[in-house]
Amino acid sequence: MESRTFFLDQSGQLRSGWRLAFFAVAFLVCAKLLEAAVLVTSGLILKKSSIEVLSGTWGFVLSAAILFASATLVGWACGALFEELPFSALGWSLHAGWFRNFAIGSAIGGASLFLAAVFAAATRGLTFSLDAISAGSIGKTLAQSAIIFVFAASAEEVLFRGYPLQTLTRAKLAWLGVLLTSVPFALVHLYNPNVAHGFTFVNTALAGVWLAIAYLRTRSLWFPLGLHWAWNWTQASVFGLPVSGIVRLAPAPLLHAMNKGPDWLTGGAYGIEGGAACTVALLISTFVVWRTKLISSTDATIDRLDAEDVSNRA
Repeated sequence: MESRTFFLDQSGQLRSGWRLAFFAVAFLVCAKLLEAAVLVTSGLILKKSSIEVLSGTWGFVLSAAILFASATLVGWACGALFEELPFSALGWSLHAGWFRNFAIGSAIGGASLFLAAVFAAATRGLTFSLDAISAGSIGKTLAQSAIIFVFAASAEEVLFRGYPLQTLTRAKLAWLGVLLTSVPFALVHLYNPNVAHGFTFVNTALAGVWLAIAYLRTRSLWFPLGLHWAWNWTQASVFGLPVSGIVRLAPAPLLHAMNKGPDWLTGGAYGIEGGAACTVALLISTFVVWRTKLISSTDATIDRLDAEDVSNRA
């Protein structure tokens, strides 16, 4: 095989596998450099160590900001450099119907988590009661955590359903894109607290497929963003459950959850995402996302990309 055909396709474009590899390396470098810059700056201004800066809720937000900025910057640069695409191709453009997609995704995401909680409660694995705290504290948590979860979900969506999935989709390798984004999405969650081995990987990989299908239905990040943030927000701020093992993001939820097990159903200390109730809910929701008529695959983003004929650039 000639070196040209190994790296470039017949049209002279860098092949999708190399584009993906370049994105991965560039993202890691950018994220590390940005993290170092943030830690040095915060250390000089706030006189805090890196551990102090990255701990707690604001540390979670700061980490999400670094991921979001790095994935967005590198994704835009790769699209422009290798495929001559505008920033809007990354999926964040305010195209026709973007808010509708976001709102519908939010409704489905919240309902999907509600379904998982109902399954666990129906078998008496989880019980819920109103949290005995002030309405003001609950309202503050509901509002502030919504902002945090939207931001955190945006970072993960632009990283996993952004350029990596999109460039393989344009190369007519969407199935490979779903696989190569869903598996790493699951693997990074294995480092979270109280991991439920087996179910954590399966459910998070299934969630990656769920969110990837949401992107493919619209070729926009707004629909999967709606699913993602609303699932997490409903889980933590409404039902008082850990989000992938993390418990500090919603200090005053609407409900108090009591885990009565078994852990294979409820997820135990990791939260409902580590149990079979989540698996069933995600399978049902994935089918709904795949088949729903509420959103359309004839999104303005697809029309623009088709017009530019980028789908033939493999």
